Amino acid sequence: MKALVLTFLFLLIAPSGAKIFSRCELASVLKQNKLGYNPDHLGQWMCYAYYASKFNTEAVHGRSYGIFQIESITWCSENLTFGRYSRCQTLCSAFTDDDITDDIACAMIIASEHMPLTFFWPWVANCRGKNLSKWIRGCNLFD
Repeated sequence: MKALVLTFLFLLIAPSGAKIFSRCELASVLKQNKLGYNPDHLGQWMCYAYYASKFNTEAVHGRSYGIFQIESITWCSENLTFGRYSRCQTLCSAFTDDDITDDIACAMIIASEHMPLTFFWPWVANCRGKNLSKWIRGCNLFD
C-alpha cells in the first residue's frame, strides 16, 4: 500500500511536459499547422499568444488553459464526463502540455467564429491596430 501511495505522489510531481517556446520556434509551429497563412495573420497570433501566456504551454489563469488561454466555459472541459460536450471536444488539461497541435485546432475553431481576434481580450488590449511584424521578424518563414 505504501508503494502505491508513493507511486501516486511521484506521478503528481513528475514533469508535465510543458514548454516555453522561443518566438521563432512558435512562429514556425503555428505556420506549419496553418495558423498563420501570411505574415500579418501569423503576427496576429504570435502577439496574442505572447500576451495570453508568454508562449508558455503550461499557463493556467482561472479557467483558461495553455498557450492560447482557451476557456473552459465553452471550448474545453475540465473533466472526462463533459469532455465530449465542449466545443473543441477535449479536456482543458490537454492544452497544458508541450504538444500544441490540439491547442491550434481549437484556436482555429474559435477563430472561425470570432475573427478578427476580438474575442480574445489580450489581443484587443495589446495587438489590435498595431504593426505586428516584429513577432516574426528574423524567423525566415515567408520568402
